[in-house]
Amino acid sequence: MEIGELKAKIFELLREDLEFRYAVAGLLGLEEILRRLDRHEAELVRLREDFNKLREDFNRKAEEDSKRFANIEAELVKIREDMITVFKRYDEEIAKLREDMILGFRRHDEEIAKLREDMVAGFRRHDEEIAKLREDMILGFRRHDEILERYSAELVKLRRDMTPSLKILNRRVRSLERAVISGLGELSKLAGMTFEEFVRRFLTESLRGSGEIPEDAELVRAVVNGEEINMFLENPLIVGETTSYAENTDEILKLLKKAEVVKAKYSREPRKILVILSAKRKTAKEMKKVAEEKGVELFIGKL
Repeated sequence: MEIGELKAKIFELLREDLEFRYAVAGLLGLEEILRRLDRHEAELVRLREDFNKLREDFNRKAEEDSKRFANIEAELVKIREDMITVFKRYDEEIAKLREDMILGFRRHDEEIAKLREDMVAGFRRHDEEIAKLREDMILGFRRHDEILERYSAELVKLRRDMTPSLKILNRRVRSLERAVISGLGELSKLAGMTFEEFVRRFLTESLRGSGEIPEDAELVRAVVNGEEINMFLENPLIVGETTSYAENTDEILKLLKKAEVVKAKYSREPRKILVILSAKRKTAKEMKKVAEEKGVELFIGKL
């Protein structure tokens, strides 16, 4: 039993057990007797000193000293009798306290045994519930796996059926994309603008319409840490470049360099866009590979 529990038990006995309370009170009385004994011990020391002095004057005060010594002997006998009485009462109280403590510990052990039985029963019920839950989970996972297997087969079939259509659609999208970029080049001439300026305005309106940038936001030409950027927006962070012709992959590498400068300044990754009016077919293929690896949105018109 821990000290805190023992203290709590003793306080409970003091409140509820009259005999225990008397026992403790007796112990407290013993403490007073022991203090008295200490005082008597000091008195004996003083008497011993006086006795030694009386011995030196024995011849002169023999009769007086004999009487005084007799009184001391009587006092010592009385003290011894008192001590024997007190110790006897102390032993009786200690024995009673020991009996009460044994009874208390026995009750405590019975309570602990009952608590252990309740805990074992509780854990047994808990284990049964866990086992039942595990069975339910296994059944659930089995049903989940069966459903996934069935849907996986359906998805494989659907993907197989859709693959030809998707290839056709992708070719049409790429063809439309090239036509749009080429059309932008022609429209920029009709509008009396450079290809860069026309693309910047076109993309601004397109991104506004799709909700990708706020209505009052606009792509602008900017200089960031010494790097000239054709299309720039701070929030959301966009870095874009335009060029009328690409003979090699230098244009996409320039864009990536400018994107790193912007990232270093604003501490976040920018969206990267590259618009090319026309490029060599081999160069376009190489730039598409780089764009996929680096997360660049690449738009090429004529090949």
